[in-house]
Amino acid sequence: MATVSFREVEKSFGATKVIHGIGFDIADGEFTVLVGPSGCGKSTLLRMLAGLEEISGGTIAIDGHVVNDIESKDRDIAMVFQSYALYPHMTVADNMGFSLRLRKADPALTKERVGHAAKILNLVPYLARYPRELSGGQRQRVAMRAEIKALHQRLKTTTVYVTHDQVEAMTMADRIVVMQDGRIEQIGTPLELYDHPANLFVAQFIGSPAMNVVTGTLRRNADNAWVDADGGGRWPLATNAPGSDGMRVAYGVRPSDLGVAAGARSIAAEVIVVEPTGAETELLVRVGTNEIVVVVHGRPNAEPGATVPLAIDSGAVHLFDPTSGEALS
Repeated sequence: MATVSFREVEKSFGATKVIHGIGFDIADGEFTVLVGPSGCGKSTLLRMLAGLEEISGGTIAIDGHVVNDIESKDRDIAMVFQSYALYPHMTVADNMGFSLRLRKADPALTKERVGHAAKILNLVPYLARYPRELSGGQRQRVAMRAEIKALHQRLKTTTVYVTHDQVEAMTMADRIVVMQDGRIEQIGTPLELYDHPANLFVAQFIGSPAMNVVTGTLRRNADNAWVDADGGGRWPLATNAPGSDGMRVAYGVRPSDLGVAAGARSIAAEVIVVEPTGAETELLVRVGTNEIVVVVHGRPNAEPGATVPLAIDSGAVHLFDPTSGEALS
């Protein structure tokens, strides 16, 4: 196990900079997930940690030792690729023990460790087979991707995982690093990012379905606060919500914090699509010109074309600066 530290790490391909001075720490035994859209730099950052890409600037340290100039094979890192990355001319046992043989480990030790890993992954019957003789799922288990989280819980090995799937990130990570365009947008536990997004990008990237966002003007009087949304709708706020009267804001509310119920501050919404999923129902509704996703428990009495009252948990609303995207506090 080991700590990992990134300090002002940069990466350029020719004149194009793809990683812009990234810095953060990964604790010993932590499962950290790098998440972001395709092309944000997460895989490049992982490849630099593994020694498969050179670092253009900054440092990467493992257990306090800078590894910028240390070859990949000497970093004591195991990297699992999305594709199976198995040697086709080697058996399962040979693939699993290859890194130990590169280190000239004792053959008996190699056989023992391969056997132990094979038991964990239920691969003992397949050790003598070649990759072409395995199913896709069996190949994944040889590459160890499908079992990574279970292995981490058992072994507590420091793990860095890359995905563009935020649901996968939310369910697997101890901490998530959200990236966009080679920069870090926010770092935190899954629930920290879900409950307290630092900006509009994180707010709409984390959570499924994505957070609803409408822009408008914040209004206050002695008793209430609300947002007059562009395109229509008076969207309620808690009285202690940040921001001053007349301020332009982006109003964010998660689909699960909306409901179909009449109330003093409910909003009339036209139902566009009804998607029952069993225990929950997802509705696409229109308020003025804004389309909003609502997730409710059960099966509401709503049909396309009907008008329903949209109830909002005003205490769960997020406000952002529409220009910078930063959350208002």
